[in-house]
Amino acid sequence: MRPEVVFVCAALILGTGAAEAACRPDALGTSRTIVVDPAAHARIGTMQYAETLPLADKEVVLTFDDGPLPPHTTRVLDTLRAECVKATFFLVGRMAHSFPDLVRRIHAEGHTIGSHSQNHPLAFHKMDATGVQQEVETGIAAITAALGDSGPPAPFFRIPGLLRGEAAETYLADRHLMVWSADFPADDWTRISADEVMRRALERLERKGKGVLLLHDIQSSTAAALPELLRELKRRGYRVVHVEPAKPDNPPTPTDPDAWRLRPSAPAIAWPRVPNPALIRTARADLPVPSPQSFGLFYPYGPKIDALPADLEADFTAFYIPTEVAATVFEAWHATPLRTVETHARTRHARPRPAAARVQAAAAQPRP
Repeated sequence: MRPEVVFVCAALILGTGAAEAACRPDALGTSRTIVVDPAAHARIGTMQYAETLPLADKEVVLTFDDGPLPPHTTRVLDTLRAECVKATFFLVGRMAHSFPDLVRRIHAEGHTIGSHSQNHPLAFHKMDATGVQQEVETGIAAITAALGDSGPPAPFFRIPGLLRGEAAETYLADRHLMVWSADFPADDWTRISADEVMRRALERLERKGKGVLLLHDIQSSTAAALPELLRELKRRGYRVVHVEPAKPDNPPTPTDPDAWRLRPSAPAIAWPRVPNPALIRTARADLPVPSPQSFGLFYPYGPKIDALPADLEADFTAFYIPTEVAATVFEAWHATPLRTVETHARTRHARPRPAAARVQAAAAQPRP
């Protein structure tokens, strides 16, 4: 067993009493704990935000919403304890008020507790600041009361239904609460089977390579899927990471800024250097003088025309450039006035036609 897993297992045993059995040698364990500062990283989870937790490849953070609710939360806690795994629970205030013993057990077994509002309304995106404040503060107060002497929950908050809104995010930021979205869900709230919960969780984790997994401890399918899910994570070489908030005696884990993005940002592209003006002047003197064919006039589309035959003049009625510009260029080139002709509404290159009669007939057609 890895040394850090041994340490976490020992901490779990000491924290929950000698009556508990030691972690199995083949337990998944918790590979490490990272400490985060909500003030430095106010919103995480790439389902909605640019940043996520600073995880290495094959690292996953387990999160559970909406509890506690026996017997499902109880079963989830039993599984986590058997595998020596720590997770983050986002509790609903009224659920914490109803089942305070489970709240205290979550804390006693070393898990992190965040808040998830008082009543889990699916309306945070529509609420004004007053409504948001009521739900957030009442929920935190209920969890704090359930915890008793253990103090308030972590300054972590997950918006119900992930239905974020400007008023909610502004209030949470002012309150210095770190908003947790997720990197991928398992859709366990949709009444799918335990096998399907596991399949979706693993498929999405494999696709991302790492990240924050969103689960619900109040769902029977989640409680049933969790033992095999954790065993499969171990078989595939994944490691569980625990997350705690920074405190005066527990400073944030040093991280690289790029680690807070699921995919590192692209390297900055330097602006091109300004060339030497002297070289520009020298090079400009060697450039050829622009010729009339640069403007797409007649030549080089055919042999050079020194004079424009009168019977073909009507055919040169459409250019990619305005008629006035064409006239100016043509006059400068041939030193001969070019009679202004009506320009076709649909600009196109005019091409000489072999027969003057055909040109005249085309010119006589009504213009759209």
